[in-house]
Amino acid sequence: MRAREPDALGSITRDGVRVGYEVFDGPTPSPTIVLLTSWAIVHARQWKAQVPFLAREFRVITVEGRGNGAADRPRDPDAYRDTEMVADVVAVLDATGTERAVVVGLSMGGRRALELAAWHPDRVLGVVAIGAALPWPLPGDFDEVRESHEGWEKANRHYWKADYPGWVEFFTSRILTDAHSTKPFEDIVGWGLETDAETLIATVPGIAERTTADAEAICRAIRCPALVVHGDADEVTPYELGVAIAGWTGGTFVTIPGGGHAPPLREPVRVNLLLREFVRSLAPPRPRRATWTPARDRRPRVLFVSSPIGLGHARRDVAIARELAALRPDLEIDWLAQHPVTAVLDGARVHPASGLLASESAHIESEAGEHDLHAFQAVRRMDEILVANFHVFADVVSDGQHDLVVADESWEVDHFLHENPELKRAPFAWLTDFVGWLPMPDGGAAEAALTADHNAEMVEHLARHPRLRDRSVFVGEPDDLVTDPLGPGLPTVRDWTCEHFAFSGWVPTGGPPRDREELRAELGWRPDERVCVVSVGGSGVGRALLERVARAYPELIGRVPGLRLVLVAGPRIDPASLRVPAGVEVRGHVPDLERELTACDAAVVQGGLTTTMELACAGVPFLYVPLDHHFEQQFHVPHRLARLGAGTRLDYADATPDAIAAGVADLLARPVAPAAVPDDGARRAALLLADLVGRHPAKRSPS
Repeated sequence: MRAREPDALGSITRDGVRVGYEVFDGPTPSPTIVLLTSWAIVHARQWKAQVPFLAREFRVITVEGRGNGAADRPRDPDAYRDTEMVADVVAVLDATGTERAVVVGLSMGGRRALELAAWHPDRVLGVVAIGAALPWPLPGDFDEVRESHEGWEKANRHYWKADYPGWVEFFTSRILTDAHSTKPFEDIVGWGLETDAETLIATVPGIAERTTADAEAICRAIRCPALVVHGDADEVTPYELGVAIAGWTGGTFVTIPGGGHAPPLREPVRVNLLLREFVRSLAPPRPRRATWTPARDRRPRVLFVSSPIGLGHARRDVAIARELAALRPDLEIDWLAQHPVTAVLDGARVHPASGLLASESAHIESEAGEHDLHAFQAVRRMDEILVANFHVFADVVSDGQHDLVVADESWEVDHFLHENPELKRAPFAWLTDFVGWLPMPDGGAAEAALTADHNAEMVEHLARHPRLRDRSVFVGEPDDLVTDPLGPGLPTVRDWTCEHFAFSGWVPTGGPPRDREELRAELGWRPDERVCVVSVGGSGVGRALLERVARAYPELIGRVPGLRLVLVAGPRIDPASLRVPAGVEVRGHVPDLERELTACDAAVVQGGLTTTMELACAGVPFLYVPLDHHFEQQFHVPHRLARLGAGTRLDYADATPDAIAAGVADLLARPVAPAAVPDDGARRAALLLADLVGRHPAKRSPS
């Protein structure tokens, strides 16, 4: 799922070659930014981390380059000359009614952005060249016949024909020399395999046609403002070339220390802020109203950012916020939140910027199969959404005068603050109920390597910036942590977490305990009837489980005559869309679901931690059916439940109607005692947060 869909799609055709483009509308009026594709080994999705952020303030157009993506793949080398590629951009400007634009390019795209500014000065307001390949003769002898091809010798016509995927992987490894670049590496390789060797071979004569003298002449002809960005560890275009281009254009030069050839992919936040600052400098100033209250005259403010992937985070955060407000009545609490978190924030102050957040829940649902969600991969593929949402957060804290930020498994906030620590504006607390991304067995060595790399980056983040998190809080106890290693040569999950986290204990989400019979009366359940509640949390991923349990209803009432089966669809599933037999009760979103979970006689749920812990604490017997490939539900949650002796696991593959009916009947035949879990977790968490917020001094009368 994309973080921002285009407002318009189009194409131009020149000399029989079609080139596609996308338009993302921004505020009116606003400057237009044109993002040019690099070499044909990638396509316009290379800008996925930039478009959503920039389109909040500017009109954005992405132009496909010939040879990949939404463009034709001609075989004639003349079709790939720089003059043709630049003419395509001019045609797109004409087709979209764009008089002038800020033109941005990476690598070969940076080269063509500079050429466009030199050759069509009336159409370019400013130019940004990132790792510009002007000039860029391919290393090595492209036409030489070799017995073997090592390193840059793979830049060879014969090697591309024999092993094009090998070339794509090698070249990508030279583009991304930065550590922990596994996701952009996968992206570029995937984009590269959307074209072929013959197409890429056709581009080579055009690549080689520029000399250093040509490059200098082109750059010196540019009269508009220029921004040149270059990584000083770039292994594709030399850093010295970026320095020279900045000198020839008279532009501003920005070095990315340790940066490789693709800063927009590997350092998206830094690049995005550079682009925004540059384009703002070229636009007329926009009226802006702001109110600043001196610190001495304002109440301390806390911003909660709660993960929307499920409702458990939001419900525990509401409980913690309630205790925090009790400890510190002087606090104002804001929420940067999206659906379904907003479904439980009744009466809370939801920050207006929340409407700018891209939907993480919708992405997760788009990744899910039938009761199958590869959580680790789904989060990795959510990268552009996470970048976009971090920028919303960063703008909020930049303007919001907050005295504390509390992020509950808001991965984008923690990750990009560690990558860009200069953007920290307030004390920062991190909450989570699991630590460590664990591989699924069927992922093999490749997935094990990816999760280990992800964990290693987390370990390095905290080692490099040990005070960026002012407090790390684990929602649980040390024994709730698994003892698996974070990866080869890394400590175990438990050892590392005990070193870096404080422990709040479990945070109950239902408020003070209620009388069970009183709850049943409120819900309209008779004292003598058996009630089984089926709940799947806040996302739409649980539809398959709801319908499967519903199909087991005839078996259920055969084993437990008179059983009342209640399905709770949650906020992202339309109850009317569920296919259920007569006699099954279907309810929509229930904000206070803990009433049903406390009052029922048995439950069937997914393997989410909050729901299973609520049932365990209430002493309600339950079946839990972990989502397939969901490492948290497959490993972390079962470890905690096993420690408490709570719940009966049923894998989805085994969840036949007969197995579900037998499981529920067995639960009803042997009542369980509530798990021995302290109920003060919300207060303990609030105490860990309260001392991070400065107190509002009593106002003094003027002397």
